[in-house]
Amino acid sequence: MYADREEAEVLKGRIKELIEKSSQLEQGSNLLEKLASPEQLTHFQAQQQTGFPPATGATEPPAQPASQGSENPTALYDPTELAAAV
Repeated sequence: MYADREEAEVLKGRIKELIEKSSQLEQGSNLLEKLASPEQLTHFQAQQQTGFPPATGATEPPAQPASQGSENPTALYDPTELAAAV
């Protein structure tokens, strides 16, 4: 019985950690959605509908006009890094 209580406490702590992590990821996602260009959002939505996973650091991002390169703060950031910074 004592072991069950101890395990329940451990699980409650893990649930709390997961809720906090989920909240951070949602905030990062919302921030990225606000900062992303319409073209990036369209590209991402198309990937979700076709079932392809989003591009990772191993592949190049979609080509963008030179005028947008320096104005796009999301192009080089990992969403989890942004979520941690929020």
